[in-house]
Amino acid sequence: MKSVLTIAGSDCSGGAGIQADIKTITMHKVYASSVITAITAQNTMGISKVESLSEEILEQQLKSVFEDIFPDAVKIGMVDKPETIQVIVEALEKYHPKNVVIDTVMISTSGRKLLEEEAFDIYTKKLLPLADIITPNIPEAQVLSGIKITDSKSRKQAADSIGEKYSGAILIKGGHEETNADDLLYLNGKFIWYQGERIKNSNTHGTGCTLSSAIASNLALGYSMEKSVEKAKKYITGAIEAKLVLGHGNGPLNHMWYG
Repeated sequence: MKSVLTIAGSDCSGGAGIQADIKTITMHKVYASSVITAITAQNTMGISKVESLSEEILEQQLKSVFEDIFPDAVKIGMVDKPETIQVIVEALEKYHPKNVVIDTVMISTSGRKLLEEEAFDIYTKKLLPLADIITPNIPEAQVLSGIKITDSKSRKQAADSIGEKYSGAILIKGGHEETNADDLLYLNGKFIWYQGERIKNSNTHGTGCTLSSAIASNLALGYSMEKSVEKAKKYITGAIEAKLVLGHGNGPLNHMWYG
């Protein structure tokens, strides 16, 4: 059985983070292992508390997984402190895993940085260069590229600009588009569009976690980057279309959707 390691924060309500990752990986019939970076107290109404784990326990978690059940792919989600990022960077440089997928949880919908400046620097200069693919949303792509994205042309310009900094693939997600849900993959100098219609469903908590975990799962199964993104796009579209209703706020998608 192939395996995927997810490195992310824990969401006690199960809609995002480690819990969403494990469900997604399992639905792809891949074995899931996990390294927790932080504990969050959150639900569909929002986050009330975040507590980061120490560098020591983070390092020991990584060592435990890499030296026993070596993953066929690695997905990285929520990281906050520069010390946390540095531990992850050192582990990736030591163990050299393949198929590293980074869900760039770094910019809010409004464009505000979620990382302090020191953490942002090490994240963009040391961690992102180790990725085989990064999955920024439009606000994140704007910060990484310095280009305001208003249409498909400017999104391609942003992808090209980010591609000059990093050797891996870049998937600029279209969830913030008002008219469609098209995603753009920049791969080896090529632009590949994945068309998608906007789905009328406000319960989309954890979409970034889910998509990146699905990509990692497909890469672990041996699919190409282009095919892995295609299959992940299909999975997350179905999970949103299932229109699961849980909680009183922005609820989760249905990770148990059968494709």
